[in-house]
Order: sequence, then C-alpha cells, then structure tokens
Amino acid sequence: MAIFLDEHSKVIVAGMTGSEGLKHTRRMLAAGTRIVGGVNPRKAGSTVDGLPVFGTVADAMAATGADVSVLFVPPPFVKDAVLEHVDAGIGLAVVITEGVPVHDAAYFWAHARASGTRVIGPNCPGVISPGKSNAGIIPDGITKTGRIGLVSKSGTLTYQLMHELRDFGFSTCVGIGGDPIIGTTHIDAVAAFEADPETDLIVLIGEIGGDAEERAAGYIQQHVTKPVVAYVAGFTAPEGKTMGHAGAIVSGSAGTAQAKQKALQAAGIAVGDTPSETAALAREALA
Repeated sequence: MAIFLDEHSKVIVAGMTGSEGLKHTRRMLAAGTRIVGGVNPRKAGSTVDGLPVFGTVADAMAATGADVSVLFVPPPFVKDAVLEHVDAGIGLAVVITEGVPVHDAAYFWAHARASGTRVIGPNCPGVISPGKSNAGIIPDGITKTGRIGLVSKSGTLTYQLMHELRDFGFSTCVGIGGDPIIGTTHIDAVAAFEADPETDLIVLIGEIGGDAEERAAGYIQQHVTKPVVAYVAGFTAPEGKTMGHAGAIVSGSAGTAQAKQKALQAAGIAVGDTPSETAALAREALA
C-alpha cells in the first residue's frame, strides 16, 4: 500500500505547457505516473506529448477521471488555481510553487479543508510512492519500494534520506513544504502512515520555525505505535533570520531546533544529530 498516492491515481498537471511543468511532467511519466492531461485555458484543445490540454479542471476531471493534480502555477495565480481544483472536487492537489503569499495560502487552505480536498504544499517537492506514482519534483531513481514512511519539511533532506535508506525502500515519501501555512502537516502524514499496514517505520524531518514538530511529538506519543525516528535541521541558525523556507525563522526561544529535538525525545522518538545519524537510527529500528 501507500498513502495519498498509488498506481491507480490519475494525475492532471496545471501548468503542463510551461517549461517547468513540461519538464517535470515528462519526469513523472518516466516514473510510471498515470498522467492523463493538463490544464491551461489558453491552450485548451491542444496536446503535449500526446496528452490532452483542457480549459478547466472540471473539464479535465470529467474527461479523464483525474483525482490528483500537480500545480506548476506562478505565485500570483496559485490561489485561484487551487480554488478551481477544490471546487471541481479534486481529491489531492499538490502545490509545487514557491513564494505563494501567506494570505492566499490561508484562504485556499481553509476552503480546501471545508471541501474535503487534501492539499500538499505550497513550496513543496510533492509526494512519491516509489514504483507506483510520483506527483511533483522528487527524483524517482534514488530509492525503491519498501516499508519506510517519510514526511519532511525539506525537499533536499527528503532526497538525502531516501538515498541513504534506499536499500530498505519507502512506502511513500511526502514533502510537505516549509511555508508558514501548509495544507498537509507532519501529523496528517504520520497518522496516515500509522494506519498503513505496509509502513513499518516512520521518518520525520523537521526544521526551525513554528511548533509543528512539537505538536507532532505530542500526537506521536499518544497515538502512534510504530517506531519513529526524526531529524531537525537548523541547530546553528541565527535568531531572527529566515533560513531557506519562509517558515524557517527563530524568534526568541520559540521554534529552535533544540526545543524541537527536546520535545521529540521526550515523546520517546530517537532524534539524530545529522541526517546520516538519523538514517543509522532508522536502520537500527528496522533491524
């Protein structure tokens, strides 16, 4: 099994006709993703690499049965694009775009939650169930199908842990993004992995800023029976400086890597000091 995405998922790509959208559409296809079309109102009726382009999300879903979308849309247009997907009834919308205004993200997140659409992102690498489907920009050749579930704020660290644990493989890897407001959280992914009978171990990657990791620690302590290992990026980050992601900023004593590590360890979660040490902890737990 896998969470959120599997070999039966039918994917449409908003922005497929753009340079980035087309590049990653081809990569997703090469990974075995069932991409069934794209959406661009200005190019409706055309085809790209044999895939139809539709004028609206509703038209694309009606014609193809799509239930997943990947959005490569410029930041000023992301809000309206996500709202269109939600109103059309898409089950999962993966928002790759970086630089989405926080107010826009808050608006479409609330609308999606009320409507039952799962949003991953924005500013995320997407989600991959190796050997089944890949929705986003995660490289598919760095790991294989296995029994580890990975949820991460960081795209780069997602790739590193996938590579370091490639001999074990993954059920699903979810890059949730590091913006202040995101659709799918650590807790959402951890809960899904806990319910997945083919995930044996969960790897959680966090970073400075906010309190998502502390909240995840509390949830794991109360509700998760599977082993969890974690890593928190940003131990040397200076106070008041945004580091990489828009949400990766420490204010006073809030949101520090040290505080997050302490909360995770207090919940009985093994926390590595480096990504490689985290991979070693995962290996010990699986052994």
